[in-house]
Amino acid sequence: MSQAILPEGTRVRVVQDPEWDGPWQGEFDGTVRYVPSPPEPVRHASARPGEMAYWVRFDEPQRDADGDGPYDRAHIWDRYLRPAAESGQGPSV
Repeated sequence: MSQAILPEGTRVRVVQDPEWDGPWQGEFDGTVRYVPSPPEPVRHASARPGEMAYWVRFDEPQRDADGDGPYDRAHIWDRYLRPAAESGQGPSV
């Protein structure tokens, strides 16, 4: 994504990276939360310019690509997020 900031409460689809089997075992839905922190720039050598990370609360607990979890939320880079309206999952709230 690396575009406009997603508002808190935005429904999103967490997607897998087409270049590897991660960062999650599958694709699933969740909601952007600004707790414990608002979106922030990703500070990592692999980050794209302007890439942000968001806290996302998952609709159902998920395991990461390594099998760790289940997690009910995570800090996710925006390249792995699609607004629900974009992914065909209905309108954002």
